[in-house]
Amino acid sequence: MSTSKYFENMKFRNVRSSILNGRMNFISMILFATLLTLNSGCSNSNQILVSDVNELNQAIKDAKPGDKIVLKNGNWKDAELLINAKGTPEDPIIITAQEKGKVFLTGLSNLRISGEYVEVSGLVFKDGYTPTSEVISFREKKGVYANHCRLTECVIDNFNNPERENTELWVALYGKNNRVDHCYFTGKRSNGVTFAIRMVDEACRNNNHQIDHNYFGYRQNLGSNGGETMRLGTSHYSLSTCGANVEANYFEYCDGEHEIISNKSCGNTFKNNTFFKCRGTLTFRHGHDNTAEGNFFIGNGKDHTGGIRIINERNKAINNYFYNLKGYRFRGALVIMNGIYNSPINRYNQVIGGVFSNNTFVNCDHVQLCAGSDSERTAPPIDSKIENNVFYHDSKDNIFTVYDDISGISFSNNYINTGVKPLLKDGFTVVDMKLVENESGFLFPVSDQIKNAGCSLSSPVATKENTGVTWYPIVNEELTFDNGKVIKIEPGLNSLFDAVESSEPGDIIILAKGEYVNSKVLSIKHPLTIKSEKEKEASILSEKNNMFQIENGGALKLIGVKISGSESPDMAGNSIISTSKYSMNRNYKLIVENCDIEDLTVNHSFDFLRIYKSTFADSIVFRNCNFLNVSGNIASLDKETDDLGIYNAEYVVYENCTFKNIGGVILNLYRGGTDESTFGPILKFVNNKVFNSGKNKRNKIGCSLYLHGVQWAKIDSCNFIDSAPIKLNLSKDEPIIKFSNINIYPKVSIISNSNEFSLINLTHKKQ
Repeated sequence: MSTSKYFENMKFRNVRSSILNGRMNFISMILFATLLTLNSGCSNSNQILVSDVNELNQAIKDAKPGDKIVLKNGNWKDAELLINAKGTPEDPIIITAQEKGKVFLTGLSNLRISGEYVEVSGLVFKDGYTPTSEVISFREKKGVYANHCRLTECVIDNFNNPERENTELWVALYGKNNRVDHCYFTGKRSNGVTFAIRMVDEACRNNNHQIDHNYFGYRQNLGSNGGETMRLGTSHYSLSTCGANVEANYFEYCDGEHEIISNKSCGNTFKNNTFFKCRGTLTFRHGHDNTAEGNFFIGNGKDHTGGIRIINERNKAINNYFYNLKGYRFRGALVIMNGIYNSPINRYNQVIGGVFSNNTFVNCDHVQLCAGSDSERTAPPIDSKIENNVFYHDSKDNIFTVYDDISGISFSNNYINTGVKPLLKDGFTVVDMKLVENESGFLFPVSDQIKNAGCSLSSPVATKENTGVTWYPIVNEELTFDNGKVIKIEPGLNSLFDAVESSEPGDIIILAKGEYVNSKVLSIKHPLTIKSEKEKEASILSEKNNMFQIENGGALKLIGVKISGSESPDMAGNSIISTSKYSMNRNYKLIVENCDIEDLTVNHSFDFLRIYKSTFADSIVFRNCNFLNVSGNIASLDKETDDLGIYNAEYVVYENCTFKNIGGVILNLYRGGTDESTFGPILKFVNNKVFNSGKNKRNKIGCSLYLHGVQWAKIDSCNFIDSAPIKLNLSKDEPIIKFSNINIYPKVSIISNSNEFSLINLTHKKQ
């Protein structure tokens, strides 16, 4: 039976809970009720209410086609559900919640579905994680799969293993002719794909799966490979046909890595999906004969937002809309890769027979052709077409980057607005355009001279309102400062500790003038700001070896305070701020502004910031601060040394700071390995002064600033006086490292394993 016929047979069950929300008119409701009555009168179906796993197992064992098994409202803790049943196309077996959204799978819980014509709906997974490697699996065990089954109106919300590097999938599709629709998935934080089609044997290939109207919500930057939101196949089976249809889904803030969707199989269609402010691209990583059609890629100026990346044969990107995407290199709005001649199956097949037509690009910064060209990827695209596209940019005159031979790509009937340089004389026409807002609120470039080019999108746009479920709140996952209450406190022993303990997310603690001595560690469990009422009139001291500890879910902002290590215990290895010593599956933020930090010298190796393995910062910012007399490091972000492409911080900013008499490194920013799936680390090191620093004998790397595998760095207007040198270890994946207006005294060269960095205006003056 074809998928379309199967869905037609499900017509009595395909009306969502939207009926309860008044989305159907009165006549439709009467007709629906009449049809249900007629349908139910033709079967001998039962409705069974179950209250625990044992009752569910018995009900499934006794289930007949048309039966409806209802899970009682409540908290099903440590519940491993196995649903192996056989319905029919006309009478599927339904497993649902007593009330949608009121059956919670918590603790160590999961769901396995196998058999035929089974439908599961209304469940919520939260406050726990799977005891296996998959939360929802369309198989009982190897070789026992689900076919013609459906998962609809279910939620997985922050259901994560506490160990961020443990690999787990949230939804794993096996078998054939299954459908996942109108589900909400948000808050995936551990390693592993959110949603995967598994093609482990022939019973799972040519599968005809349907994935539609789902809401894929927030996925934080994983800081390593393995953060895809969706993957279809793997490289091992990438030349096999999958045949899935991914349609009308909404992806929002899916930032796990630079492959939002990783296609690794043949014959798939991605149609009418919306990617809203997602870092990365829809990537045709492996496999042939795939099509991306009618999709919206909305970047809204967010960095690393991209569109479609093409590799392999006969893949198409047609009739798509790209808006305000800022991604570069592998994350451009359109990226056509170089391949490898006679490529191994897990590397990069040459682009052959690609078609890229009738797309519209509005204010997208980068179109990348022959991307990835290097000593291995030497096979440029051939027999491919870029035609009937419209490129508009109102502030950038050069949006095309060519890395290799593009003679294998034919260009025809492409249009560019005045002010943008055409890639070639032939195949591109420069015309005056203006942006016009359509009925859906999208800006389209318009000109009477444009003929048969650009996208024409008639289908409804996938949004957060018409995807996912209607009965579960959309979760705001951002770590947000300064949106809570203001707490004013006076100096005293542990008065700050008490305020921190009673605080709530987003609160601002205001410190009056005086000293705040703490005999306990200040545990930061949520976003919190600590601020001096008048700049640098409040001093914070600690009698513990660690002043602040950022816990899982925490974020800290320090504004205008003085911090001293004079009351710290006389022991080696103290720190002012540390992360948890244990794995943190939630990324954190640290902002320190207008602060004075001094006298971290009671013993050796007294660090300002100490981080641990399996922790990841979205951002670390030091701005307008003075650091004086520190025996250890300011920040050594180097705890992922397995060289697998994992790192500890995305954005690091040092701006307008002074460092004097620092024994260890000012910054050690480390990303090892050659994996190309991540965005950072990214460094801004500007207007800083470094004096007599980095020369302590315990500073084993022997430098004041060390950058290893950093992807983008701007080091500008900085002085390094009587300090250990700057060292670079550059990766081979086209990092952008720019030095300008640097003064180093005495005269010392920047030490690097490569000359692939820029240096403008290096001086050697004593200041």
